Amino acid sequence: MNASAEWEDLVSTALVGTDRRPLPGGAPGEVELLERAAVHTLRMRAGHRLEKGEPLSVAPPEEQPALSPAAADRLARILGGERPRLLTEWLETAAGHGYRISPHLLPELLDQGARDRSIRPHLGVLAGNRGRWLAGLNPEWGFLLEEVTSAAVTGADGAREVWELGTSGDRRAHLAALRAADPAEARELLAATWEKETPDDRAAFLEVLAERLSPDDEPFLESALDDRRREVRHQAADLLTRLPGSRLGLRMAERGARYLSVEDGRIQVTPPAACDGAMERDGIRAKPPRGTGERSWWLQQAVARTPLAVWPRLLGRPPAELVRMKIVDWGREVMAGWVRATVLQGDPEWARELFAWDPLADLLAALPPAEQERVAADFVRRHGLDGQLIMVLGGASAPWGPGLAKAVLQKILEVSGTQPWNLGELTKLAGERIDPALYGVAERLSPEPPIQEVAALLRFRDDMLKELV
Repeated sequence: MNASAEWEDLVSTALVGTDRRPLPGGAPGEVELLERAAVHTLRMRAGHRLEKGEPLSVAPPEEQPALSPAAADRLARILGGERPRLLTEWLETAAGHGYRISPHLLPELLDQGARDRSIRPHLGVLAGNRGRWLAGLNPEWGFLLEEVTSAAVTGADGAREVWELGTSGDRRAHLAALRAADPAEARELLAATWEKETPDDRAAFLEVLAERLSPDDEPFLESALDDRRREVRHQAADLLTRLPGSRLGLRMAERGARYLSVEDGRIQVTPPAACDGAMERDGIRAKPPRGTGERSWWLQQAVARTPLAVWPRLLGRPPAELVRMKIVDWGREVMAGWVRATVLQGDPEWARELFAWDPLADLLAALPPAEQERVAADFVRRHGLDGQLIMVLGGASAPWGPGLAKAVLQKILEVSGTQPWNLGELTKLAGERIDPALYGVAERLSPEPPIQEVAALLRFRDDMLKELV
């Protein structure tokens, strides 16, 4: 009996039981069955001939500058558990300076990148040629081959070869660099290969066009509204929503005139009765999330894609009045649509008024940086320490300047006397977002432990960033 047939016979006996199907040769019992299976397994494992291996190729030489010993040591400390939340800031800063990671730290960082997508773009730069060589040997690190390389970032010779033969990351980086230098040429390059791109690449490349968006991009984006992939269509609709005077904006304005009106000092709402093909083409999804009514869903999306400049003309009120007017029956949907439109279109006037109505981190982020700090500092002074305060502060661009830093430090000092157990997240956020050069402000403010904890984290960051400059 050959080995394969013998194994199949053992498996069949095990499935039906030795009492119903005795082993070949009449041997009794389950123990004999297991012993024979063990012997067979060992024989099969030992019976394979060794295959002749091929020597590995040598990793190409590095082109990027190495980290300083102090910076490499600090990265090792962070990876070892000291201030682990600062890893992303360290990686982002180091990548921005074009460094490469010390070889002995590469495996641990690549393992981390396999688990955490957010750090992958930084690793695409920092891993250097050796990291990409390693990624070719380990499928779990293969993500690195899709990320940005230093050659793509620096605009090395052979740009045409990068676009035609490079990885998705290389090509995105090349397109972004070209978009920054010559928006029209970047758009034409993408249009020339558009039909051959994968759906995922088409969506990713459209994100690049958000940089230096102009009316010249409209014809290409209009054609993308007919794409087979829903994510591509919605990315194109988002860009056209941001583009003042776009045809999509005009179409949405016509719809908005049918949905909202003012009567007796109140906003009257007539939501869409159906979602036709033209609405879907303009970025309105027909199927609502579970628990949301269809008309509510269509109305909210339609308001979100309508140019904000339409509403003061249509309803005869400035944004400050509109956000405070009574909205009959459909107020939640209209307000949610206005919030989404404000974030999408980056309108500071609407963001200012809507933040006063409902303080949201995304609305704060739509304000100019200087105003963000002022509005956030005022909110910190007026608001108690809770989850909303933490979320709002998350929308304030880092690094925080002196005004917001002092407001947050004073809040920490105030709460430390009443609810010291409730300060954990605010203390960490302050230490991670305040300009690290302000560590002396925190050190001198108070000897209270939470304040000194912030000061220690700021000093750590200040030293960390100096090592990378």
